[in-house]
Amino acid sequence: MFQRLLSQASPALEFRSYDLTTGCFPDSLAECDGWLFTGSKWSVYDDADWIRHAGTLAAHLHASRKPTIGICFGHQLITAALGGRVEKAPQGWGVGVHTISIQNRPHWMIPTRDRLSLLVSHQDQVIMPPPGARQLAGSAFCRYAMLQVADHMLTLQGHPEFSKNYARTLINRRRANIGQQAYDAGLASLALDVDDGIAAQWIIRFLEGV
Repeated sequence: MFQRLLSQASPALEFRSYDLTTGCFPDSLAECDGWLFTGSKWSVYDDADWIRHAGTLAAHLHASRKPTIGICFGHQLITAALGGRVEKAPQGWGVGVHTISIQNRPHWMIPTRDRLSLLVSHQDQVIMPPPGARQLAGSAFCRYAMLQVADHMLTLQGHPEFSKNYARTLINRRRANIGQQAYDAGLASLALDVDDGIAAQWIIRFLEGV
């Protein structure tokens, strides 16, 4: 999904994948020019060796000032690894199309937007950003929906890589867990436009800037 999304914004990109859940980690941070932690069905506070190792990797990327993107689980993983806090949100599941307001606009946010609408699927949220993180965007439902750490890490709670059909499948599969109100609102929201292309351009510009 990310290869398709980001290649549309920058066709010359080359990709290498690491399945951290199976213990496939990079041998060196020099293997890639930029790094991206994707979403996951796990929570960052789950008791799993690969999650602990992934947090260590995120911390090493930060210490080495490597260009790094975190999406959903990746957003939360980087937060937790760098000293922030992630918890199951009391407001419940976020599903469907959610809109966040841009509160700080770095130079790489081109084209400019006051708001960004993306597909989401999460019950965990960043409750406290890591020290030194800059809050870029959020909403009443998800306060810390976009963060920047120093000049080399960008994290997003939303899923610019999701298609609406994929989001609909997830919503239906998780119906019993989501709750009827969030389920109905999430399905209805799929009629709204999403800014996945804008998010892709921002990610590319951010990485190029680093």
